[in-house]
Amino acid sequence: MSGLARTDLVPQSRGWTLITGASSGLGVEFARIAARGGRRLILSARSEDKLEALAAELRERVEVVVIPADLARPGGAERLWREASEGRRIEILINNAGLGLHRRFGDGGTEEVERLVAVNVSAATILMQAAVAHMRRENTGHIMNVSSVAAFIPGPGMAVYHATKAYLLSLSDAVSSELRAEESEVTVTALCPGPVETNFFETAGMHPDGPAGPVRPARARDVAQAGWEAMLAGRQTVVPGGMTRIAAFAGRVLPRGLSARIAGRAYGRS
Repeated sequence: MSGLARTDLVPQSRGWTLITGASSGLGVEFARIAARGGRRLILSARSEDKLEALAAELRERVEVVVIPADLARPGGAERLWREASEGRRIEILINNAGLGLHRRFGDGGTEEVERLVAVNVSAATILMQAAVAHMRRENTGHIMNVSSVAAFIPGPGMAVYHATKAYLLSLSDAVSSELRAEESEVTVTALCPGPVETNFFETAGMHPDGPAGPVRPARARDVAQAGWEAMLAGRQTVVPGGMTRIAAFAGRVLPRGLSARIAGRAYGRS
């Protein structure tokens, strides 16, 4: 996508949108969607160079702050929130940062597993907790947690990744219900896409086209747009794509052992 022209300028929002994992894939697309809507942005990821390149594009339209952060490091999520929210009202949090790991459980060392759990579970939870408390004060705001269709299915070959996404979906559902029970205007949405055209699979150490099966990778732009619209509408869960919704439904109704065997065969290609 080309840069955003000055002729496209729209009034900027008073609050800020914080996006983690903003240097590539879905994070970039979320940032572009937010900028088109005039939302001031706080972009975070490990790669400062990539963040600055994206910020240079988006500053044609909105104010952008770059905060590099490694969410796998102890205290990383707390430091990011503290810096992002200092003197700013965060109106949207996109918990998009996430890691994958494709290998048999028990193989290799523990460092990669620790990083995955730290980013996918601990950091996401810490940022979400801080955002809920922050947004409650104004009784307005939106949180999107980027989960996965993997949340509905045990994943032999990517067991820890699937488990972290199931956790994030469960947490999102529970907190969304809490907020609705207190009639809060703060909303939580879990985005559960299938395979997306990003570098996720290669980074996770598997086939670049993703798992073998009927659900083919979707365009990151389309998935981000579906998630963004669902978030603003206050929907609790969104599963973009017809085949992905079928996979999610199957994961709920099929015996867990059968679902695991199907997923294991899909991940057998690497």
